[in-house]
Amino acid sequence: MHPISCRFAAGLTALGVALLSGCTMYHEAPLPTQPNAPTNISRINVDAAAMRFPALAAHHFDPSDGLDSIEIAMLAVSNNPDLKLARDDLGIAHAQSFAAGLLPDPQVGISSDYVSPGPSDATRAFNYGISMDLMAIAAIPGAKATAEHNVQKLDLGLLWQEQQTIAQARRLFAKVRTQDALLPLAREASDLAQARYETYQKAVDAGNLTSDSVSAALTAAQDAHKQYIDLQHADLQAHADLNALLGLSPLAELTLIGDERANAPSDSLLDDAVTHLARRRADLQALAAGYAAQDGQYRQAILKQFPSLSVGFVRQRDTSNVYTSGFQVNLSLPIFNRNQGNVAIESATRKRLHDEYQIRLDQAYADISRLRADRAISQAQLLGVETALPKLSQASDAATRQYRSRNLTLGAYTDSRMAWLTKSVEALSLHEAIEEQDITIETLAGLAMLPANATPKESNHDPK
Repeated sequence: MHPISCRFAAGLTALGVALLSGCTMYHEAPLPTQPNAPTNISRINVDAAAMRFPALAAHHFDPSDGLDSIEIAMLAVSNNPDLKLARDDLGIAHAQSFAAGLLPDPQVGISSDYVSPGPSDATRAFNYGISMDLMAIAAIPGAKATAEHNVQKLDLGLLWQEQQTIAQARRLFAKVRTQDALLPLAREASDLAQARYETYQKAVDAGNLTSDSVSAALTAAQDAHKQYIDLQHADLQAHADLNALLGLSPLAELTLIGDERANAPSDSLLDDAVTHLARRRADLQALAAGYAAQDGQYRQAILKQFPSLSVGFVRQRDTSNVYTSGFQVNLSLPIFNRNQGNVAIESATRKRLHDEYQIRLDQAYADISRLRADRAISQAQLLGVETALPKLSQASDAATRQYRSRNLTLGAYTDSRMAWLTKSVEALSLHEAIEEQDITIETLAGLAMLPANATPKESNHDPK
């Protein structure tokens, strides 16, 4: 072999060994065989400093004395299963962005020809060449920009998903706290109705009361008991939903303290947020980033209409021992395909993303407008209930005193007490509905996910 050929082959071999030495090696990652949802919250690492929401980052996470609404939100951001998958998707996008900025590998071609049989002075022929795709290099800046837009899209999408998860955690916190407060009221109503029925039944058995009265009392007792059972189911479901959202085992028991209630955003603040909705909503920003990424894809498809160009160096020897050196150019001719199909696909995809953004923006305005109107109705209804509640409470207290002093019948006492219990349940339910509406409106308007003046940890919860 000619000395130059030997050096060329040796250089290729050394280069191949060097490149292989930097390759990633395979490591096995077996799938789990057992559930891993934690039962003990202390096993979960909640890093407040890493959270992107000021109200969460500034709050101290200490589950030893119970969890308030902010700590529930922190736990949701840290351990929600869907958020874990979304962060994995973001990691994939970062890897794709890294890959988009890498130079293409050069192409090496090696061939060798032997003469058999042939002249005694014939030599082995060879052909060595190395080439590089110049169009692939020229496309790197555009591909890198597109990949970065895709990373931005997924990062903003993750931010929106975190906001949605925080909002759902706050809503479930309010629901669980309300359900826990409703249960004793419903149990008292059921016990009262059952006691009245049993008393009436004894009176009927003794011939002191007609059977139609006991029938009405039985129906009322059954209805009250059913409402209590339904609330037990609802309370169990609310606790299960909260555990699932937090990525906890169904066996995990949470001690919730404090209230979710905080000052709702003012109308002027909401009006300003709605005016700048496109800049405040992370999902709209994510769609805008996705549109920018698709616009880059469209540009890349247009660039690929032009001929692909590959340039390389060639060194060869024929069987008569004549050496030649030169270059080669590979050029595709855009005659038939011209990448028109991909251009049409990317253009149509960009059109769809444009329409999706407009539809999402219109829906955002409509949702906020509807929820604000619905909240106004709920507030008016709550005002009426809270206006009537003090009078019913006074009447119930007076009836209780009179009944204990044997100056009031059981039926009258029960009716008075049941009236107060019914309004108390209605007031709590309306408070919860308004809390959930406030949380949803804040989220849809792109306002802070948790108010800066959120209620600190407390251990009491007034059902009234």
